[in-house]
Amino acid sequence: MTGAALILLMNFDSVSAQMPGFSPNQELALPYLAPVGGPSGPEAFVVRGLEPSVRTDSQGTVYVSSIRGVPGGTDLHRWYQAVDGPPNADGTLPFKYEGQPDNCGILTNGCAGNVGNTTNPGVTPGGGDVDIAVNAPAPGTNVPNLGLVSLSLAPGVTATHSTNRGDSFTVPNLVAALIPGDDRQWIDGTGSNLIYQNYHDVATFNIEVQRSNDGGQTYVNGFGEAIDPKTFAAAGNVTPTATANIAGRIQVDRSSCGTRGSLYQIFVAPDNVTENTGGMPMRSVYVGVSNDVKKGQRVFTFTDHKVFTSPAGSPGAANGTDNIFPALAVDGLGYLYAVWSDNSNIFLSSSGDQGKTWTAPVQVNQGPTVGKANVFPWVAADSNGHVVVVWLGDNTVGNSNDRATLEPGHPASQGAACSSGNTCMQEWAQWNVYMAESVNGHSSTPTFTQSETSDHVIHRGTVSTGGLGGGADRALADLFQVSLDPEHRANMAFSDDHKPHPLCSWLGSGQCGADDPRTTRLTRANFTRQLEANASIVKGGSCAAPSQFEQGEQEAGEGETQNSDGSKNDFSFLSYGSPRNGVLQYDDNSAHLHLRSSNGIASLSFSGSCGTSAGNAKVNGQSGYAFTAVACDYGSTSLDTFAISVSGPKGFTYGKTGNLSSGFVHLTP
Repeated sequence: MTGAALILLMNFDSVSAQMPGFSPNQELALPYLAPVGGPSGPEAFVVRGLEPSVRTDSQGTVYVSSIRGVPGGTDLHRWYQAVDGPPNADGTLPFKYEGQPDNCGILTNGCAGNVGNTTNPGVTPGGGDVDIAVNAPAPGTNVPNLGLVSLSLAPGVTATHSTNRGDSFTVPNLVAALIPGDDRQWIDGTGSNLIYQNYHDVATFNIEVQRSNDGGQTYVNGFGEAIDPKTFAAAGNVTPTATANIAGRIQVDRSSCGTRGSLYQIFVAPDNVTENTGGMPMRSVYVGVSNDVKKGQRVFTFTDHKVFTSPAGSPGAANGTDNIFPALAVDGLGYLYAVWSDNSNIFLSSSGDQGKTWTAPVQVNQGPTVGKANVFPWVAADSNGHVVVVWLGDNTVGNSNDRATLEPGHPASQGAACSSGNTCMQEWAQWNVYMAESVNGHSSTPTFTQSETSDHVIHRGTVSTGGLGGGADRALADLFQVSLDPEHRANMAFSDDHKPHPLCSWLGSGQCGADDPRTTRLTRANFTRQLEANASIVKGGSCAAPSQFEQGEQEAGEGETQNSDGSKNDFSFLSYGSPRNGVLQYDDNSAHLHLRSSNGIASLSFSGSCGTSAGNAKVNGQSGYAFTAVACDYGSTSLDTFAISVSGPKGFTYGKTGNLSSGFVHLTP
């Protein structure tokens, strides 16, 4: 695609007729094309608005981010009433386009060129996945921090953040993941500057969790793995044929209850090691819980609990529970809500004891949606039992990936011509966005009120739940989201490709028929919001029951040892004997060695005043290493010792022993 005359074109926000109780769906404007090399560039990407993330901060500011795909980067829209103006008469919001946060300062001259003008080269380090997180207002400025992460498989996760409501961002950090080669990152924030990030380590498919203390610029202040050693056999990449897992977004408890500060990680996987190694569907839902994250060390562990296993013969056993993604929310009293799809229906289960026990799943979707294709669930919660679930549903019985059923008259390939004529899309499955709201979500029998929130059909045909490996239509990518504002109203952002691209005659096949699958379509993030809060929301009540820290034999330590040349080695560890679990982080900056334990620990033993832990590790992000760590508690920092030995590929060995120059070692044999 060439031609400078087309490069400046940009669509403007448009709206359509609204659904009762919700604002009209509004299309968030983006440039039509992103030129490479400026206005005379030889190439241009077709700009899409995919996989929108939506967050609403404690002051009511709404953010919507979306991806263009690698290497197109991400886009951000913001509504801040004090600057951007009040809602329009119809309830829509006058969003400000904030450009491409993950492009600032890398391939352009800072953020100024990232607002869709001709200086934007249309190439960024990321754009594969995006997520955003909001923090509490910062002391002094009273402005909530906004963190953003964007993905390209290599080098990995790009991170940046804004302290002025998205008007400018820090220069992106291209190595925000400790491990190179990672996938599907998510983030969540708490306090004024803490953000937690989770992502898949592609090699092991454990779920890596890192903490940022600087608002999401770097993620080097905390480390853990969400799949514990007991669960890893059923959920990890243990053999070449393993199914492994799919992870949802990490959640931090921001309630004022005793559970505050705990971390929760939802994922779906096979039910056991036999099913995992046999490549069977992900029929079980799990939630990993970290309470020792509240101890304040640089490492933390998770204990996994099974939420539900789809019984043999059910749609969940056949299709899996990964129709995508599993989602989790924490309400204002510390209750947990897990949501998933078996491709046919949407389910919710709740927990009032930090994930130890869960209610029997209830089917969320109702009426004409039952038994059709229902995918892409997401959940948000705030007050006591107030929970909203959104998803994408069609009007046709059949799996969302089944082209023969959902796309009659169409060959089994995306973008191909109809078998006859050019209007076969008239007979295809039609998709809309739905929301179900409950004010007693943690009841054993919660009640839901369902609404159709898209005011038009947003997509026709199949919807892939197979990610990059799927064979169905990926025009809407893999997800959309909902958030709740301070007034308890739902805000939704979703992708929409219902109309032909305005430049369709120039793009792809050159076809422009509305019902022709060869037509290049305009894909944009759309936004709608609940106009009034549910009057039955309960704002008080009893907190969920907090769990106790792990009991039994354990060791903990964190601090520094000093080398003979004056350089220091940093360490932090937690180890538990029953059930066996643990995590270790060790850094020798003078030797350029950075070690993180992998998949927990293999053993823990005690002798006298010393504890010994051993296990597998990654060194400088690479697998294949093993460690043994010996920590001795002699009653004072200057007497305590820490020793580590490491072995690895090609005969690699490393070892250090020293007295602590700062920190502590505590043993409970």
